Amino acid sequence: MPPADPALARLLPHRGTMCLLDTIESASPERIACRASSHRAADHPLRVNGRLPALVAIEYAAQAMAAHGGLAAARDGADAAPGFLVAVRDVRLHVDTLDALGDDLLVRATRLAAGAGGLVYAFEVSAGTRKVAEGRATVALRAADKPQAGG
Repeated sequence: MPPADPALARLLPHRGTMCLLDTIESASPERIACRASSHRAADHPLRVNGRLPALVAIEYAAQAMAAHGGLAAARDGADAAPGFLVAVRDVRLHVDTLDALGDDLLVRATRLAAGAGGLVYAFEVSAGTRKVAEGRATVALRAADKPQAGG
């Protein structure tokens, strides 16, 4: 698989072949759209028995959310707080596998809510004119480590 754009890779928690996105197509304070071609790679790290299950679309969406969080933190002059995908809801998969899709994936995420402890996003993954997956995701944010009193 080709390496992710270095600027994008710096925004993601994963390294190497687990950086699934190629580029950020557009971004605003509420939304991000990313493009990916890695779903067609024979050496994709999330393949199971030679196939790439449609559920992997959730990981593509999670990486778009991480990139969005990294961009937001950079706008504020801060480091992004580590985020953890803690729930997905209303997920609909419109294909069985991703590897047979000839078009690049367009991964869109829209921030629906934000608080000190986490974020809620809606996401959609498409390939060409075909909707691949959609749903909502909750991301918990870990606060910056604070020194322990006493000790």
